[in-house]
Amino acid sequence: MNTKLTRRELQWVCYDIGNSAFILLVSTILPIYFNSLATSAGLAESTYLSYWSYATSISTLIVAFAGPVLGTLADFEGNKKKVFLGSALLGALALACFWMPGSWLSFLVLYIAGKICYSLSLVVYDSMLVDVTTPERMDAVSTKGYAWGYIGSVIPFLISLVFVLLYDKIGITMHTAMIITFLLNAAWWILFTLPLLRGYRQKSSIKPERHIISDSFARLGHTLSSVKDHRKIFIFLLSFFFYIDGVYTIIDMATAYGASLGLDTTGLLLALLLTQVVAFPASLIFAVLSKKKDTAKLIKICIIAYFLIACFAVQLDQLWEFWFLAFCVGCFQGGIQALSRSYFAKIIPEERSGEYFGLFDICGKGASFLGLLVVGIVTQATGNQSFGVTCISILFLLGFFLFAKASRMEND
Repeated sequence: MNTKLTRRELQWVCYDIGNSAFILLVSTILPIYFNSLATSAGLAESTYLSYWSYATSISTLIVAFAGPVLGTLADFEGNKKKVFLGSALLGALALACFWMPGSWLSFLVLYIAGKICYSLSLVVYDSMLVDVTTPERMDAVSTKGYAWGYIGSVIPFLISLVFVLLYDKIGITMHTAMIITFLLNAAWWILFTLPLLRGYRQKSSIKPERHIISDSFARLGHTLSSVKDHRKIFIFLLSFFFYIDGVYTIIDMATAYGASLGLDTTGLLLALLLTQVVAFPASLIFAVLSKKKDTAKLIKICIIAYFLIACFAVQLDQLWEFWFLAFCVGCFQGGIQALSRSYFAKIIPEERSGEYFGLFDICGKGASFLGLLVVGIVTQATGNQSFGVTCISILFLLGFFLFAKASRMEND
């Protein structure tokens, strides 16, 4: 198989480069910025962590309900590019305005809006995979998307880091540094959205009858009621719900967790930069392995690795341990996300990819909501962040056993 990306595959990969700048910002600088707003208002560290997890939980819960409807709407002929464009641009606009709120509460509201638009754009973006490549190339293209997304997002992050850490030496205020950071990352997001908008053509679609909105809800209702009859898809989605819970929770809470433990801010940011750098070659390795090894076996390896990572995180209390954790996450983060995306794309009907990826997003975002909510509640109730992290490791075990069952089934 030719390993070189085609033009359309490359255009699709570009959006991974663009949107990854936002999620890296959310995982690193943004929690620290919110921490400064919260502490200036007199909030305790454990309370700040809980509010941050609640805000992320709210956004994921909304996306869990809105994603399938939007995905179903996108499946109709000529709709996918329009729905994608709207959600991506609104997300970038929200990011560009993050510097405006003066209180922690108003900032959280805008953050929730931006996270919702970002996540909804990914529902449609992931479903585009069936239109830009062939089933036998999906694993490689999906993993390369994550790989280039990781390394591409490092560029605006490094520039942002210079302004955030050295603002006083440059001769600007911290507020000005954050304005530059938010505008820079929003521009990066939009820039790498343009190639996909220019080159994408929706090949697989459904012709609408008379009422697109009502038809969307009707089709979604039919899929929800019949998905249990497609046992391989159903069991995979159930397993994905559990194991991706831990993955997304670790991604969303890493910096906030480290900051709440009192670890050095600069060290945390640099450690998470290491995650992105390591994830680039690691994802490319998974792209190569996917051509030689069974995708299901590779996903199982990633789940086991994440279980061990979660176990290690329970006792974390030193910066070097956080660095080690960041390295380990980088080794498997791209692989588990990319291979799950391509594995699912290969077992669903192509013409209903948006609809099914909406369900995929329910499981991903619904799980993330559950994990973040548990971390927030347990942390606030006990005053100990490590107790919340303990719950995550159990979900990896459940996900592993369910995925093992799904991988043994024949596709319907």
